Amino acid sequence: MTVTAFPKSGARGIERARAGGAVLEVSNLQTIFSTPEGPVSAVSGVSFAVNAGEAVGVVGESGSGKSQIFMSIMGLLASNGRATGSVKFRGQEILGLPLSELNRVRGERMSMIFQDPMTSLNPYLTIHRQMTEVLVTHKGLSEDEARRAAIAMLDRVQIPEAARRIDMYPHEFSGGMRQRAMIAMALLCQPELLIADEPTTALDVTVQAQILELMNELRRDFNMALVFITHDLGVIAGLADRVLVMYAGRIVESGPVIDIFKTPQHPYSAGLLRSMPRLDEAKGERLATIAGQPPNLQRLPAGCAFRDRCDFRMEICAAETPLLQSFAPERNKACHLARL
Repeated sequence: MTVTAFPKSGARGIERARAGGAVLEVSNLQTIFSTPEGPVSAVSGVSFAVNAGEAVGVVGESGSGKSQIFMSIMGLLASNGRATGSVKFRGQEILGLPLSELNRVRGERMSMIFQDPMTSLNPYLTIHRQMTEVLVTHKGLSEDEARRAAIAMLDRVQIPEAARRIDMYPHEFSGGMRQRAMIAMALLCQPELLIADEPTTALDVTVQAQILELMNELRRDFNMALVFITHDLGVIAGLADRVLVMYAGRIVESGPVIDIFKTPQHPYSAGLLRSMPRLDEAKGERLATIAGQPPNLQRLPAGCAFRDRCDFRMEICAAETPLLQSFAPERNKACHLARL
């Protein structure tokens, strides 16, 4: 079932106007890795859509398949991985495209920011070289034009003294500045879709807040679709319009961020929310946890993959895998429980 989202958004790109509607449409995406121990199903039948100007948060524990969805979409799977299904970018099927054709889409119209900027940036090349290469390759700019555009974008993401710092190497930047440089590189070609995979991991909370605010601002300015992958529900609360909750390679709940935070309808979503520290809790009160561990993706149990950790499990949960179905306007869940 395709999870769609149609938020009311008046944002219009001041840099470039774009048509509305779905930027990305994913249908029945399956990602399987071949290993010596057998196949591992990292993504199982995932469907969703992302619209222009919309921010979609993707949450779940480590190993839930969040990142592998978008590595599949970007054509960046490891050599032992294989993705099937359908991925349409502005109506064009891109899953399985030859690399030469895919490169015309990713980098220019679709960009991704990875978790660790120090490993994503080439330590042997200056920031200038890494940024201008994108514009020379994808936009056909001269070196001088590309340099001016790169400096302007570094200014845009609030890198101080951008004209001087652009000739530095990544190790000469702080963690927050490296992350801003990665955002600047991703935005250079003004993509229609930006995928951010835990971009604030390992940053202090002040820098994290600045980067999140910056990304939200740039989303509004460019009318850009934004997908934010994280395990931090606090980040989602402040940034996303809609949320996809992932567990064991599947979407188990989706809907507007306000609705899911207020009335989660899948036991896993509710457990994630209960495990968040709250300022209004009594001092010394123990933080709630979800019992047990996520299942082994190589040996997924029959029925609902969450059942062994669920306080509401029923006999049907061991026999039938719940399908993702609509239960209210713009809300979907994969659970046999009628109401939580």
